[in-house]
Order: sequence, then C-alpha cells, then structure tokens
Amino acid sequence: MTDALFVEDKMQSCKARIEAELEVLLELAVLRNGEVAELASAMVLAGGKRTRPTLILLAYELSGGIDFNEVMPMALAFELIHTATLIHDDIHDAAKYRRGIQTIHDKHGLAKAIIAGDWLFVQGFGLGGRYDEKLVALIADCCADIASAELKQLSHVSDLATTPEDYEEVVRGKTAGPFAAGCETAALIAGCNAEDATALGRFGLQLGIAFQLVDDLLDLLGDTRLGKPRGADVLEGKMTLPLIHGLTMLHGDARLRLAEVIDGFNEGSWEELIELLEQAGSIEYSKALVRTHMERGLEELDRFADSEAKRIVITLAQQLMEREI
Repeated sequence: MTDALFVEDKMQSCKARIEAELEVLLELAVLRNGEVAELASAMVLAGGKRTRPTLILLAYELSGGIDFNEVMPMALAFELIHTATLIHDDIHDAAKYRRGIQTIHDKHGLAKAIIAGDWLFVQGFGLGGRYDEKLVALIADCCADIASAELKQLSHVSDLATTPEDYEEVVRGKTAGPFAAGCETAALIAGCNAEDATALGRFGLQLGIAFQLVDDLLDLLGDTRLGKPRGADVLEGKMTLPLIHGLTMLHGDARLRLAEVIDGFNEGSWEELIELLEQAGSIEYSKALVRTHMERGLEELDRFADSEAKRIVITLAQQLMEREI
C-alpha cells in the first residue's frame, strides 16, 4: 500500500470509528431524552467530514497515546459542541439546509432548534466533564471564545469598515480555537508535558486559521462539498478576508464599486465581484496567507519525533489546505 493510500485508510478508519461511537451514543440518548435528542441526532448523523474529532484522535496518537478509548469522549464532545454551534448559526443565518437536510429551525421551528442546540452543548460538556479540571477549563474557555467571536461577527455583518484584525479575532474564536483546544487536550490526555501540549495547541490554532481562509475562498470560488451555495457568506453579509483585503487595497472608483457590489450583492454580481477582488490581488493574498499559517503550524510539529502518526497529521493538514482553491 502506498503512503497516500495508507494515510487515507487511516483517516477513514478514524472517521468510521467516530461515526460508530456517535450512533451508539445518540441512540441511547434518544431512548432517554426523546424528541430533543431525535432532532439533534438527525443533524449530527446527517454527515459532515468529522474533521475535528479525527484530528483529535490523530493528535492523541502523535503525542504517544495508544488507546483511543481514552480520548474518544473528548473527540465526541468537540463534535457535538461543533454541531450545536452549526444549529444556532443556521438560525441567525436563516439557512434552510445543512449537510443536505432541512435545518431544524426551518422544519420544526425556532424554539425547537434553540433547544436542540442547547441539548447538544450539554451533551458535549457531559462528555468533556469526565476529564480533569484543566481539560474541562480548556473546553469551557474554548466555548466562551466561540460565543464571544460569534457576537463580534454579528456586530460586523455588512460592515464595510471591518478590519483584518476584526476578522482574525472572529476566526481565532470560532474556528481556530476549537482546533487548538482539541489538539492540546488530546496531547494532555496522551500524557504529554505542558510545553509539548501547548505547541500542539499552537499547531491546531494555525491550522484552524488556514482552514477558515480556505473556506472563505471556496465560498467565492465554489465547492459543492461545502453543502451550501457559492456566495452564501457574501449574501449573509459576512466580511471575509478577501472582501476586507479588496476594500483595503482598492482606491477611488474601483473601491467604491466593490463596496456597492458587496452591499447589494446578488447572483448577477459574481463576475464583477471576482474581477474586482482579482484586481486588488485579494484572492492570491488569501492563498498566500493560507500557506503562511500552514508553515507556522507545521513548524510546531518539529519538536515531535518522526512517526507514522506525525506523517498522517501532516498529510491531513495538507489535504485540508488543498481543497481545490
């Protein structure tokens, strides 16, 4: 088996195990909690790449962990919490579909969607609460940062004065923070010392920033695997980095026109939007920044000895960054 096939097989094996664990967990939850568990479970099991829990399993193995049963509750906790945030995101985005199925609020109403999201948060914390105080504090801080970043993002909806610093603060809280916390907790569960665990957390942070930058580019350039139409972020008024960069770099009539296109964006604006962003160099700038954050992240892995697990983590990171941008 070639290295590429081996890595793919390993990651698929991790994903399959996560799926099986989720199914058992949620089946029992439905028996115990009824409708709220049914609603939430349908969204959890509808699909998803399972990027976060897979990364946690691999980070644990990279850190010397040998028994996935030790770290699996943490991996599942992050996946349930992540799905809870998606359910709540879909409410204020007025999204009709997620992972190929109708969103909970659109099908069952706002109240039930809020409650289903809250239920998933509780289930995630219940799993994470099995660990010691330091690990629980990492999860709590991560979730607090998600909420803070979400409010900041809402305050900048359709705000053409949004700065790169505003954008990075949101990304660090919403996307990169969970990547970082997941990697750091996995390392601690595996028995790593504090310095190595913190370094693995920094790897996760850089990977998470790059991951979000790629998603922003795919929203503009198109990728049906995202499970949402091209330009959803622009239509929702989200100020992603390519838009912020374009508004910063263009001047005069070009800057005014870009602002008009963003403010009144519709399906007929696509070609002009991309042309203006290319004129500003915003697409290439964002791609370069993806590479920069990737390089910073991979440097954090230098302290870890070469191993099969390390090679797999590096390959996973590279694959996440090369999603056809």
